Amino acid sequence: MTQVTDHGGGVRSLAVPIPDNPLGTTLVHVVDTDRGPVLIDTGWDDPASWDVLTAGLAACGIPVAEVHGVVITHHHPDHHGLSGKVRDASGAWIAMHALDTEIVRRTREHKAERWFAYMADKLEACGAPEEHVALLRAARTARRSSGLPQFAPALPDREIVPGELLDLAGRRLRAIWTPGHTPGHVCLHLEEAHPAGLPGHGRLFSGDHLLPRITPHIGLYEDPDDATVADPLGDYLDSLERVGRLDPAEVLPAHQHSFTDAPGRVRELLTHHEERLTGLLTLLATPLTAWQLAERMEWNRPWEQIPFASRNIAVSEAEAHVRRLVKLGRAEAVAGSGPVTYVAV
Repeated sequence: MTQVTDHGGGVRSLAVPIPDNPLGTTLVHVVDTDRGPVLIDTGWDDPASWDVLTAGLAACGIPVAEVHGVVITHHHPDHHGLSGKVRDASGAWIAMHALDTEIVRRTREHKAERWFAYMADKLEACGAPEEHVALLRAARTARRSSGLPQFAPALPDREIVPGELLDLAGRRLRAIWTPGHTPGHVCLHLEEAHPAGLPGHGRLFSGDHLLPRITPHIGLYEDPDDATVADPLGDYLDSLERVGRLDPAEVLPAHQHSFTDAPGRVRELLTHHEERLTGLLTLLATPLTAWQLAERMEWNRPWEQIPFASRNIAVSEAEAHVRRLVKLGRAEAVAGSGPVTYVAV
């Protein structure tokens, strides 16, 4: 059974499963327009997910062939995965922010082995133990010899321009650039009165930027061709404050459920990250690598129980936080250290 929720005012959501993922589902939003339905995100590229998506559309009285367009909040596969199949079935256009489109283009053009080598080098520089890095190098070798096809997400047709209204006939949907989770993440502000008359300013499709009960992953913006030291956590915190000022009547996220009081949720997230930064400063009384920081940080389970892939994500998040401390002048890299260690100042 496909879970379909009618949010009123020509907006519905479909819960599309994410295989083997604790999040469970991606909420694909369906927005009626004068030229046909438009999807906000599409879900994971998996046969079962596709079946649920198309069944959900059918339950809304929409053959997939009638989808007019697809707006993607960010490039991650649980959001962008099925976009190509939707376009193949309907001729719909796909829109995405230019920075995430560049990631899609790079994914399509570069061999996966290059990414494995890059990540192995990054983990080594973060102080990961050799037995951990060796697993990534082994995965690179196994993929090279397996003959598996390259991962090729759909290349978008249109660019989402921050601050502008999207070209949706009969609707006012404005793009709000909210980097942090990815460099090109966007929220979408439906500048229309709430159908149930809730107080506030329209509705916000928040993607992964603003979720009701969990915090999105804030890691590093990975680009093997770019040596710029980005500040993803700083980007995210700035974006949070911008969204809080919108004060939407209701938030329609891509996971979990809709909710109200966006400014209150923004304050909770700002407090969470400030507490985490303060905790890291305490840890950095002694010089530590990003890997050692991740081992000591509080996660949803003990470090010993965190699986291989999730440890990579945790280390990326630890480095994103320590980069923020460095930018704020509250920590610094220890000169000449290798792997790089950081210390509070």
